[in-house]
Amino acid sequence: MPDDTRTPEGLVIPTEALEWRFSRNSGPGGQHVNASDTRVELICDLTLLEGDAGAISRARATLGDSVRIVAADARSQYANRVAALQRLADRLDAAARPVRRRRPTRPSRGAVEARLQEKRELSQRKSERRRRAEE
Repeated sequence: MPDDTRTPEGLVIPTEALEWRFSRNSGPGGQHVNASDTRVELICDLTLLEGDAGAISRARATLGDSVRIVAADARSQYANRVAALQRLADRLDAAARPVRRRRPTRPSRGAVEARLQEKRELSQRKSERRRRAEE
């Protein structure tokens, strides 16, 4: 495994921030699964992240001070370690992205007129029903 991991958005995850745990994996694998610790649990301490301070603060506000990732898809421990690191990087990048504020918009004149016309037609239809019931 590499020393420090860099996410696509530029956050750096130092090796000291990662805690690896391994256990037996359920699922396919036969006798191999019963004898090997292939399930990977990765815990990352987000207080040790390096990079853009704004991105780190957004990630910590969203995820907290630590993140737990579990990978048990593959039969080999190495493949699960790679998958766990990739999931961690994806989750950190998603949490570190700034939230885009919605710019308020107004409906177009055509949309307003169409809505009002539809209301008029519905009102007309209902008023015709009332007249018939009164007779």
